Amino acid sequence: MELDSQNSKGGETVSVSKRRGSSLSNTTNPFLDPFVASYWTKVYRDCRYECRERFDPLFSWTLEEERDLGHKLDMKVTALACFMFVALQVDRGNLAQAVADNLLQDLGLTTDMYNNGNTIFFVAFIVSEVPSSLICKKLGVDRWVPFLMVSWSLVAILQCKMTNRHSFYATRALLGLLEGGFTPELVLWMSYFFTSSELSIKLSYFWTALSLTQIGTALMAYGILRMRGILGMAGWQWLFIIEGAFTLLIALVSALVMAPSVVQTKRFWNKKGWFTEREEKIIVNKVLRDDPSKGDMNNRQGVTTSNLIYALLDYNMYPLYIIGILAYIPLNLLTSYMTLVLKNLGFTTLNAVLLTVPYSFIHIILLIAITWLSEKVNERSLVCCLFALYEIPLVGVLAFWKDSMVNKWGTWAVCTLILGLPYIHAICLSWVSRNSRSLKTRSVSTSLYYMCAQIGSLISANIYHESDAPLYRKGNTILFWLSVAMLPVLLLTKAYYMYVNHLRERQWQMMDPAERENYILNTTDVGSKRLDFRLAH
Repeated sequence: MELDSQNSKGGETVSVSKRRGSSLSNTTNPFLDPFVASYWTKVYRDCRYECRERFDPLFSWTLEEERDLGHKLDMKVTALACFMFVALQVDRGNLAQAVADNLLQDLGLTTDMYNNGNTIFFVAFIVSEVPSSLICKKLGVDRWVPFLMVSWSLVAILQCKMTNRHSFYATRALLGLLEGGFTPELVLWMSYFFTSSELSIKLSYFWTALSLTQIGTALMAYGILRMRGILGMAGWQWLFIIEGAFTLLIALVSALVMAPSVVQTKRFWNKKGWFTEREEKIIVNKVLRDDPSKGDMNNRQGVTTSNLIYALLDYNMYPLYIIGILAYIPLNLLTSYMTLVLKNLGFTTLNAVLLTVPYSFIHIILLIAITWLSEKVNERSLVCCLFALYEIPLVGVLAFWKDSMVNKWGTWAVCTLILGLPYIHAICLSWVSRNSRSLKTRSVSTSLYYMCAQIGSLISANIYHESDAPLYRKGNTILFWLSVAMLPVLLLTKAYYMYVNHLRERQWQMMDPAERENYILNTTDVGSKRLDFRLAH
């Protein structure tokens, strides 16, 4: 008996395979090997994996069935996730629009106080990530996420009652605490239905929905902000009321529709559920053949203390966390300040709001393009370098162009191109999911990555200062060097993962078949540290 290594789009995994003459890839079946099938059958049974009754090592289906089912999954799962994500973006993004309607003046806030409010939001967001993930894993995504959505929608509506910096800070804190766990948990939920390579593309649709929402809310804000004076309220107050009520409606619909897993989609109003039994078997077996570890935990099973500690100390994930901190700082900062910058350039309030629309169209095109390219060539680090190479010269223009406040249309064009950059968040989230390897650590590591992204947002909220206005020369210079730093970070990440994979492969090849089987059955290594797992890069 001989064992060999697996190369798949989700990274490489070593498994027993040559006994049956099967090669393991993203489209083949690792469970054709009796040893592999027996091992994972026991894992799924012991953890009471909710889809274990649909697991069948010998089950087969046609490509046509898989393609048709893919369309159905997009209608049932991807569309619902994007619909829910709209609620997050509406309530996170309308503050920048409210600022264009003299929110700061009405509340007596300075730019630095505005920064403080954003800082409070991101600190609360970061603090809530891991606790929210732990609660969600115990209660189930289908219960916890709609609860968060309803709660933050109510807080969003109550922002209309803000009167000073204290109420501004309080609502920022509450929104951060409630929104912090949303995205990682929704990504975890989508991973129940899609393979690793599929997840990247679906997540690009996720942020496409974000961009479309930005376009829609900008157009909505153009009309809503004209309501200033009605019932004695400012336009920004009406903005929070109307858009908060809209997200509350999304939250209530989501609570009614969202399903716990592939095999738990039936509701009192939908007795047949989303899928037939055969369709459930196709989804379950396709997902498990891509990544058998997706069934090593029940979807209502809490993360143990040991799993939490392991995820926190898993140094193989740290390069991705560093990327999460650095990658989005320029984007987050300019998103928050775009309307203020445009007003400083001399644009009117309503024109400043409308001029935020074009970058969203660019963002959608480049986001889908770079995510597709990453999966097409099965490459993450080098593809993400394209993001840095795009960003560096544009931020450099913003930092060192002396006429930026004189040529207002030129400055708008540069800011628009920066905000339309080829966004790599979908690639990185899927990358984290792949390299976590185990569902027992995946929910925590995804939350940790998202925490790091919010640490980047926290940093971005403190780069522009009142003393540096209106040109923000010092702030833009900082943004430039942070953009430059992304290139060595991405290249070193690739080098590190290739080095680790090389060491593991050499050690694996030195073991005889009996030693390999013994390792698979008895090792205490878990997640990304397993010797029979290859890190994606």
